[in-house]
Amino acid sequence: MKFFIVFACALAIVAANEDANVIRSESEVNVDSFKYAYEFDNSIKAEQQGKLAGEENWVVNGQYSFTSPEGEQVSLQYTADENGYHVDAANPLLPTPPPIPEHILKAIEYIKAHPNPEYQN
Repeated sequence: MKFFIVFACALAIVAANEDANVIRSESEVNVDSFKYAYEFDNSIKAEQQGKLAGEENWVVNGQYSFTSPEGEQVSLQYTADENGYHVDAANPLLPTPPPIPEHILKAIEYIKAHPNPEYQN
């Protein structure tokens, strides 16, 4: 399901510029894996591949790139798995979250070291 969301987002970028022509389009779908790649003449490129990991979880790796309205090349590589969507490598133009404050990191470590017995199995 996650890979369909990422795929839909990438297609939304393409839909924003309907004048783009497809340069390359490849896809392969199997019961336990898939991959696709496409490239448009307006600099938009995307590739994604996924494999079934276990009975229900997918591990998906992909990348996409495009040229911003300001002329800057923007690219991103990602992984999506049972733990969520993770950016592996991103262009510095993309926003990044601020670092976790030290007091929050200490609180998390304290909670891990002193678990509440009510919530343990």
